[in-house]
Amino acid sequence: MGEVVCEKKSWLSVIWQVCNAFMSLFFALATYVQINDPDAGLWMVGYGVPAVLCAFLSLKPHVTETLAWRRVADLHVMISSAVVAMLGWRVHKERMTEIFQQEEGREFSGLMLTLVWLLLCRHSGRSPVGMLRVSTAAAITVFPFVAWLYYYINKELRLNWPSHCTTAL
Repeated sequence: MGEVVCEKKSWLSVIWQVCNAFMSLFFALATYVQINDPDAGLWMVGYGVPAVLCAFLSLKPHVTETLAWRRVADLHVMISSAVVAMLGWRVHKERMTEIFQQEEGREFSGLMLTLVWLLLCRHSGRSPVGMLRVSTAAAITVFPFVAWLYYYINKELRLNWPSHCTTAL
């Protein structure tokens, strides 16, 4: 009986690491597509930092307990929270309904994804990851890839986007 529990935890750990590898890939792709953006440097850092943090986590899950990983993640979460609050206020104030059609809405959504992911990763190396964290991670991991594919296939959804949003990939 003890072996079965241990085996389940090891599978959960593998799934957790795979989710982090995929999120690292997604954040790396998000970093790359910022190349044409007018404020590319800012957004490349915004996505690049989580890409690197997730890559470390996918290779060594206990890295979340190192001081360097925690400080970088905490700083990113703090800055992202402030920017998300400002963008969220603008989206609310201007009563934007189709947020993916607006620059602020896409920026808000992308940064919110990095914020939620890093909070999910926080202290995940302290003890074996559980079913709730892994299930949440799997659901979140699938979402950006499906959304990106959906917008890529349905070109009419991108008709009103600025050219820098449609020419990177």
